[in-house]
Amino acid sequence: MPDRVSPLAPFSHQTFRTVWFASISSNLGGLIQAVGAAWMMTSITTSQDMVALVQSSTTLPIMLFSLISGALADNYNRRGIMLTAQIFMLIVSSLLTLCAYLDVLTPWSLLTFTFLIGCGVALNNPSWQASVGDMVPREVLPAAVTLNSVGFNITRSVGPAIGGAIVAGAGAAAAFAANTISYFALIYALARWRPQYIKTKLPRETMLRAISAGIGYVAMSPNILNVMFRSFIFGISTSIILALLPIVARDLVSGGPLTYGIMLGAFGIGAIGGAFANAGLREKFTSETIVRMSFCGFAISAVVTAFSTNAWVTTAVMLIPGACWVMALSLFNVTVQMSTPRWVVGRALSLYQTAVFGGMAGGSWMWGLVAENHGAPVAFLCSATVMALGIVIGLRMRLPQFESLNLDPLGTFNEPSLRLDLKARSGPIVLLIDYTIGEKDVAEFLELMSQRRRIRIRDGARQWTLMRDLENPDIWTETYHTATWADYVRHNQRRTQADADVWKRIRELHVGEVGPRVHRMIERQAIPPRDDIFHKAPIDLQH
Repeated sequence: MPDRVSPLAPFSHQTFRTVWFASISSNLGGLIQAVGAAWMMTSITTSQDMVALVQSSTTLPIMLFSLISGALADNYNRRGIMLTAQIFMLIVSSLLTLCAYLDVLTPWSLLTFTFLIGCGVALNNPSWQASVGDMVPREVLPAAVTLNSVGFNITRSVGPAIGGAIVAGAGAAAAFAANTISYFALIYALARWRPQYIKTKLPRETMLRAISAGIGYVAMSPNILNVMFRSFIFGISTSIILALLPIVARDLVSGGPLTYGIMLGAFGIGAIGGAFANAGLREKFTSETIVRMSFCGFAISAVVTAFSTNAWVTTAVMLIPGACWVMALSLFNVTVQMSTPRWVVGRALSLYQTAVFGGMAGGSWMWGLVAENHGAPVAFLCSATVMALGIVIGLRMRLPQFESLNLDPLGTFNEPSLRLDLKARSGPIVLLIDYTIGEKDVAEFLELMSQRRRIRIRDGARQWTLMRDLENPDIWTETYHTATWADYVRHNQRRTQADADVWKRIRELHVGEVGPRVHRMIERQAIPPRDDIFHKAPIDLQH
C-alpha cells in the first residue's frame, strides 16, 4: 500500500505554487465578471432564456473549440498558448468594460463578449490542465488537480459575493474592470515560467492528423469513453443551478444582485468542502459511488430550490450542489489524466471538456427555454428527473477506479537503419509481423492480439488485420499501415510501460529462438502512371 500523498504536497513545487496563487486572482476576476454579466442581462431584458444564455455563451466555445485547443496543447508550447489566451481575454474584457461604461451594451452584444471570453477559456483550458503534469510528478497529480479545484472554489465562495456588492454599488462596468485587472498576475507568472519540454526530431503533426490521433486514442479507450458520457449527462442536468440562479434570486426569493452573489458564494463554500473531502471519500467509496452521490445531491437541491421562497433556505441548499460539483468534476478530470499518456493528454482532456461543457451549454439553453415557457420551478423539477437518470445510467456504464498504470514511454524502440533513403513524409508504410504460434496457444494468442489491435489503433495505426497462413497454420501475420515514416516512428514511440505486458506475453507464445519477424515496407504503384495502359490510342470514330 503506497504512502498517502499529502493534499498540500503540490505546493512544494515552486512553479505550481506560483501559478496556483496567480490563478486565484484570475479566477476571482472571472467570477466577478460572470456576476456582472448575468445581472446586467437581467437588467436589459426580461427574457429568462436570454439570462440562461449568458452561461451558454461562455461554455459553448469550450465545446466547439476544445479539441483544436487540445491538439495545440500537445503539439505546441503550452506556456505560449496560455499566454496568448490570457492576453486575448484581457483585450476582450477591456472592450467589454468600455462598452458597459458607455452604456451601449445590448443583450446580443453582451453575449458576443461573453462568447469571446469563452473562446479564450477554450484555448487556455487544455494547455492549463495538461501543464499540471509538467509542474508536478505523477504521484501528486491527483492532489494537484484537487488543489486547483480548491483554488477555484475559494474564489467562488467570495468572488460572487464581491461581484454582487460591486454590481450593486458601482454597476456592471466596475465588475468588468475588476476582471480586466485580474489577468495581469497570471500573465506575469506565465511569462516567468520556463518549462522543460521533451524535444523530438520528428516533424510536428498537422492539425487534422493531431485531432484524428486524439479522437482515435479516446475511441479506443473504454474508460475515457465512460467518463465522457457520464460527464456529459452530469453537465446537461446540473447546469440548471448556475444557469437559472439569477432567476431564482430575482423571482423565486425576491432578492437582488447581492442575494445572487451570496448564493453563488454558498455554492463555492460547498465546493471547498467537497474538495477537501475528496481524498477521504475516495478511500472509503468507489468512484462510481461518489458520482452517484453527486447526482443525488444535485437532484435534492434542485427539488428544494423549486419549492423554496426563502432566500436563506435556498442559500443553505446551495452548499450541497457546490460540494457535489467539485467531487464529480475533479474525479472525472483525474480519471482522464491518470488514464492518458503525456503525448495525448491535452487532446483527451479537451474531449472530456467538450463533453462536460457541451452538456452545460446545451443544458443551460434547454432549462432556460423550459423556465421561459413553464416557469423556473418546473425546469428545476425536470432537471432533477434527468439527474436521477444519471444515477440509473451508472448501473450499465460504471466509472472506473483510478488505475495505477505506468504510462511513461516504454523507450525500447530504436529507429531501424534503412537501405532506402526515406524522408519523414515518405509513405504509406506497411508493417507485417510474422508469429509462429502452437495450436494449444491459439485461443490465448487471439485474446492478446485483440488487446494488441486496440493498442495499435489507439496509438495511430490504420487498417489493422490479423491473417493465418492456409498452408502453414502455425504462421500468423499481423499487418497495419501508417501514413508516413514519421507516423510509424511516432506510433512506436507512443508505446507505454503499461503496454509492455501484452507484447511480452505475445513474444512468449511465439515458437522459436528468434523473435517474430518484422517486415517494414513502403507502398508503391505497380503500374507506372504514364504506361500505355492509361494512354491508349484514340479511336477513329469515322471508321
